[in-house]
Amino acid sequence: MSQPKVEMYTKWGCPYCVAAKSLFDRKGVAYEEYDVTMGGPKRAEMEERVPGARTVPQILIDGKPYGGFDEVNALERDGKLDPALGL
Repeated sequence: MSQPKVEMYTKWGCPYCVAAKSLFDRKGVAYEEYDVTMGGPKRAEMEERVPGARTVPQILIDGKPYGGFDEVNALERDGKLDPALGL
């Protein structure tokens, strides 16, 4: 089973973004990071892919929005993140 694609929209200096990246790093899961600090096309892309998203990080696994750090960390606590990541 191959690892799903993990994408994360972040901003510079965001502690929740740092925590989310640290969680995936500890698990050995690669992710693509898109910095939306200055807005621009990636910010617009984030808002299109995750309607209603106003905060970062926004985490997607195989294109499905999973929310921010709090939501992904809750999945981790409940033992549901590893299956979503194919671990």
